[in-house]
Amino acid sequence: MPYQHNGSEKAKILIEALPYIQRFAGKTLVVKYGGNAMTDPELESSFARDIVLMKTVGLNPIVVHGGGPQVDALLKQLGRESDRIDGMRVTDPATMEVVEMVLGGSVNKSIVNLINQHGGRAIGLTGKDGNLIRAQKLLMEKQTEDGIKTIDLGLVGEVVGVKTDVLEMFTKSDFIPVIAPLGVDEEGNTYNINADLVAGKVAEALGAEKLILLTNIAGVLDENKNLLTGLTTQEVDRLIETGVIYGGMIPKVSCALDAVKGGVVSAHIVDGRVPHASLLEIFTDHGVGTLITNRPRHA
Repeated sequence: MPYQHNGSEKAKILIEALPYIQRFAGKTLVVKYGGNAMTDPELESSFARDIVLMKTVGLNPIVVHGGGPQVDALLKQLGRESDRIDGMRVTDPATMEVVEMVLGGSVNKSIVNLINQHGGRAIGLTGKDGNLIRAQKLLMEKQTEDGIKTIDLGLVGEVVGVKTDVLEMFTKSDFIPVIAPLGVDEEGNTYNINADLVAGKVAEALGAEKLILLTNIAGVLDENKNLLTGLTTQEVDRLIETGVIYGGMIPKVSCALDAVKGGVVSAHIVDGRVPHASLLEIFTDHGVGTLITNRPRHA
């Protein structure tokens, strides 16, 4: 009977997930959420269900989100533009007000609302809450014909510290923290920080089991455009040196690499355009992205 066949397939999937659920129970996962997964209603709801399911089976998910397109849309509405240099937004004080309003306000609260609608208990934070993310001004160096030049991006920051006690308070309870990537320095200045970097540093500070970066591509591809499903840190270094990993993938892969070298057990670069990508990557034998780990693979 077709129904029984369907039922047995579902049972197989559940059984396949069981050892992963057992292995990761009580462990912390940091998920960077952005890109397509954030603008397609079906993918939004599949992401929210993934996060709720993780929490329900005993994992501790922490969400760090981006929101560049939403910031661009509001700037455009206001008749303003912001320049980008190598993908980084030049952020003057007026732009920073918009960034903070969008990331710390509307985007953060819509993700919190989405997770709550699917049965979770999400709570929204920015890096300013409880001094969660301590930042400093990012000085970007760029190679020019006249040598290395330092470029001022304005109020763009990098992470210098993460107050883990704030997050541990939530992960030990039923709450799911949702973090906007804003940081603050000792003088109280607010900085706009790349969400991948924030996710990586939060994962490092917590000694997380996994860092999951949802992207708009299938993962890390080799010379023939085949997906590389598992890489050691040494293999990633070699792929960057030989130019197989290039352009916009370098910052994302470098962030994954730094996290793993900093003590995160594994980092995953996952296609956020695939419904339930996070669950498939964590709870199935094959996964749907590229896993980067510090541990050498056994033959």
